[in-house]
Amino acid sequence: MDISLGELSDTLGLELRGDAEAAVSNAASLASAGPRSLSFLADPRHRKHLAETRAACVILSESMAAESPVPVLIAANPHLAFARALALLYPQRREPVGVHPTAWIHPEATLGENVSIGPHVSVGRGSRLGDRVQVGPGCVIGEDVAIDDDTQLVANVTVWDRCRIGKRCKLHPGSVVGADGFGFALDAGIWYRVPQVGAVRVGDDVDVGCNTTIDRGALDDTVIGDGVKLDNLVQIAHNCRIGDHTVFAGCAGVAGSTTIGKHCAIGGASAVNGHITLGDGVQVTGMSQVTKSLLEPGIYSSGTAVEPSRDWRKNVARFHQLDDMARRLRRVEQKLDRGSTED
Repeated sequence: MDISLGELSDTLGLELRGDAEAAVSNAASLASAGPRSLSFLADPRHRKHLAETRAACVILSESMAAESPVPVLIAANPHLAFARALALLYPQRREPVGVHPTAWIHPEATLGENVSIGPHVSVGRGSRLGDRVQVGPGCVIGEDVAIDDDTQLVANVTVWDRCRIGKRCKLHPGSVVGADGFGFALDAGIWYRVPQVGAVRVGDDVDVGCNTTIDRGALDDTVIGDGVKLDNLVQIAHNCRIGDHTVFAGCAGVAGSTTIGKHCAIGGASAVNGHITLGDGVQVTGMSQVTKSLLEPGIYSSGTAVEPSRDWRKNVARFHQLDDMARRLRRVEQKLDRGSTED
């Protein structure tokens, strides 16, 4: 859709330097933008593309405005302003209000106003969907589930019995909320399933990526705080508690009964051990192994960067010799200490 720069300026509350009547119809990077494109510049390292851009308008900070050859919108946070502009340029498609004829809704389920229920959806007994909830094709909602206003289940999402989803959440295809946690008791070499009788409570404004799973608690609920963002293929095990506005990149996993604080960031393919605590503001870089509690805010890393295989094999061999080398070094230090004492 076409939006004038003046309308963007008024709606987003940004200062415009340029022709208010000019319009944009799409968004693009600085390098690929055309004469009807809106772009942005947040990282000064990419300012080299600004001089050559053909965009109709660029959202950027005051400090870089003078370098732009095209009209600009001034923002303290250009990335955030660009995100808000994208929502105007590309309004989210909304499913038709009503229940598709192939959907099955239990007679004891409750639907709010302007709810959209897509094809082949199942909603169990006692479940409650708030106003403007959208449930896409193939979703399964168990019994006594509560999904609050303006939340969207995109497609093939499962929310199982007694789970709670807050307002304005978005659950992407294949995500599962409320599967059994990994609980088994061993007897004489045989594993017996332990019933998982807790549930999952998801706060407001939470995003759950494709094929991400949040297991129900063994006894107490698994809790996901407000504003949490889970990328694709993330595993949250039973009884975990994830604090408000914490983010997980793809393929990260958290073992059971771990507490992660507010405003944390867990890098992709990281593994967090069970029964530990990460305090507020902890950031874990990608492919890290977190085996103990991290209570102080800061950036933590583990693992090693990729290197030629030949060097890696040598280093692995030396790694297995570290204990012996440390013992030998300690003996040398003790001999030197004794020699100093005798002198």
